[in-house]
Amino acid sequence: MAELRSDIERAGLDTLSGRKAPRARVLLIAGRPGTGRTALAGELLREVAERYPDGALRVRLSGADGTPVPTERVARELLDALELPAPPGESADDLTERLREGLALRRVVLFLDDAQDAEQVDQLLPDTPDCLVVAVAEGPLTGIPDVRPCTLGGLDTKSALELLTRHTGSVRITCDPRSAESLVELCGAEPAALELAGGWLAVRPKESVADLAKQLHAQDGEGTALARVFRHSYATLPGPAARILRYLSLAPDGYVDPHTASALAGCSVSAAQTTLDDFVTLGLVRAVPSELPQYEVPGCLVPLLRGLTETQDRPGEVQLARARMLERTVRLLTSCRAVTEPDGSPARKKLAGLPSALRFADPAAAAEWLRVRQPALLAAARLAVADGELDTLARRLMSALARALVAHRGTEAAAPELYGIHRMVLDVAERRDLPREKAAALLNLADVDAQTGRTRDALARYRAALDAGREARDPYATGRAMESVGGAHQELGDWQRAADWYGRALAQRLARGERADAARLHGRIAAVHTYAGRYGEALRSWRSAVAGYRKQGDVPAQARALSELARVQEYAGRPEESLRTCQEAVEWARQAKDVRLQAALQLRLADTLERLGDPAAAKLHRGAAERMLGEELTPEVKPSEEAANAYEIRSASSED
Repeated sequence: MAELRSDIERAGLDTLSGRKAPRARVLLIAGRPGTGRTALAGELLREVAERYPDGALRVRLSGADGTPVPTERVARELLDALELPAPPGESADDLTERLREGLALRRVVLFLDDAQDAEQVDQLLPDTPDCLVVAVAEGPLTGIPDVRPCTLGGLDTKSALELLTRHTGSVRITCDPRSAESLVELCGAEPAALELAGGWLAVRPKESVADLAKQLHAQDGEGTALARVFRHSYATLPGPAARILRYLSLAPDGYVDPHTASALAGCSVSAAQTTLDDFVTLGLVRAVPSELPQYEVPGCLVPLLRGLTETQDRPGEVQLARARMLERTVRLLTSCRAVTEPDGSPARKKLAGLPSALRFADPAAAAEWLRVRQPALLAAARLAVADGELDTLARRLMSALARALVAHRGTEAAAPELYGIHRMVLDVAERRDLPREKAAALLNLADVDAQTGRTRDALARYRAALDAGREARDPYATGRAMESVGGAHQELGDWQRAADWYGRALAQRLARGERADAARLHGRIAAVHTYAGRYGEALRSWRSAVAGYRKQGDVPAQARALSELARVQEYAGRPEESLRTCQEAVEWARQAKDVRLQAALQLRLADTLERLGDPAAAKLHRGAAERMLGEELTPEVKPSEEAANAYEIRSASSED
């Protein structure tokens, strides 16, 4: 700790040469998993917290299996912690740039755990010396200048004995100090191995330290000290508990709760929770501070657990355990969404038939479970996709997860997670050659691209979705894709192509007898012609839209279409026609009880009447509009502006 604290203030190469340090100081804690490197970093963060008033941010750069976490996901997690925007689908470079901009005006300490290489760390470094970065890695981070690693090995004997004493109490250590020192030596003085040894002694108060030292000494000398102590602890577990422990290596990203352990081992939820609590005492898992029971498998034990699974369990049994876990996750997510449905709905009736362990007391309890378990749920989805042999379960899991997120958080708030889910669906669809699912995933991804301003990316995906929809012979996907291609061209200002693609979508809707959608597309075509200044074509399309809505009996849509028709007539220099159409639109808006549209139309009538030389009538209509808007008007906004804004909002909603 003293070495790390002094390194914070050490003059770097830039400072010695007279230049201010352009980036944050990086402290590197190096050591093998199990040496206490993460615990040391956490303690350092607590000591220096007061110097960094904007907080400490912690993120893992590797998964439980040692796989590097994509920079995009890491940057998004840090931006969320800083409450900064992280648009869904944005590239890793853009997200890291946002992160550096966000950190430029803050004093934070950034804890990067389990870094695999220098590039991972370099991409996240703040461009300000006011921040501090604490990185944990197994070896040196070659490539980041001016970093002196603080390398950890074993503890000194005195500290190792103190660690053992926390578990065993002082009597067993002081009664036989020589055996205690021998045990420390057999554990390599490594904190993780000492935790396992201390946990084993803690649950066996009649066993002496000498007994454990003899048993470890009698073991074969292969493997690390941690591996030897782990094998001894595992060998003394009852059969069911040993099976649960082995299968914890399958837990998504090392996070496990009683339901996950129960499904993996095929036991009850209560038995799984009791066993997990026993594992905490033994030092085999760590309890995660949370409102719900949740545990973490230490990263240093995951390779050892996987080795046991490979040697003691048949591949078919392992695959079945993984399938049980994913199936349980799907059922919990289905229950999580169903609890938000109204009483008496089919989903609630189906929910009532589930076992009590799979039901949530109320929507608030379900939302809390979803919030706490979200990292593990997303990891489970990634695991299912990577497996490749459970694609049916993977698709069900991703569908259930997306629906639960939308039900509890809404589409907009959950957009970043949904974007990732849609990308995983696309991976499965491409791997399994499922054109319908591919089309759906591409449409969903393109929609998010369009909403976040990446219109050209959206256009490319809409076209790919159209090809997939045609391959699947899915009329919904092809029609939706054609209309969306038109919308992308409209956003890019290419009016001719937009009208052409809307026309293709319209032809398909008419061929299928989908009159309501056809009327809407007539309106979209009319809007494009209006933007292009082709008022004659726009008038014809709006009249077709009005006729379509009239046949469907859609009074509100008919009123809005008439109002648009009146506006285009005015643009085309036909004020008398615009006046008559606007009066007709007012009547239909009155029938539709759309007060804001009525007010907007009254103001348009007033403006038209003034241009036609009838100021008295114009005043009457303007007064009517003001009475309709009433308290919705603000002192800073004139009535005509307010009504126009209301009208534009309605018009945009109609077009959407």
